[in-house]
Amino acid sequence: MIQIATREVYRNRWMSVREDDIRHPDGSPGIYGVVDKPTAALVIPMENDGFHLVEQFRYALSRRSWEFPQGTWPDDRQTTTEELARAELAQETGLRAATVERLGSFAIAPGFTSQRCDLFLATGLTVGETDRDPEEQGMRQQWFSRAEFERMLRAEEIVDALTLAAYARLLLRGR
Repeated sequence: MIQIATREVYRNRWMSVREDDIRHPDGSPGIYGVVDKPTAALVIPMENDGFHLVEQFRYALSRRSWEFPQGTWPDDRQTTTEELARAELAQETGLRAATVERLGSFAIAPGFTSQRCDLFLATGLTVGETDRDPEEQGMRQQWFSRAEFERMLRAEEIVDALTLAAYARLLLRGR
């Protein structure tokens, strides 16, 4: 595919949306709407064969959602995704990690967004204060055993695709 033209149709501090006119290999025209967001970091806080999750209201779903801590910077800050992962962990849970191990990276939803997510495993956790954003009002944090976490996945109590993908990557690493 060849991009013929592009135009930004929306922007806020978290993302931009563009519309691209394209030409398919057979010469026919097409159009793509693309959500551009910076690379995110997701962190799996693991201790005692269980995980710390956060629960928050997800506006797009009109419901609360249990998930691993994750996010992006709300500005154009240039840091490593490990620094972002450590910041998200502290901000959302109050936990600090002695060790943060990169588990890999994946495309979040390649059908409509350019965003990628780097995954990290956090261990050696100590408790501190949270520093949540205004959008994270009402967020809570709780530790779940691995058995309870897997039960929540099977029962579709956890619906966040990034959390599920991160857990699959963790299992593939033999953890």
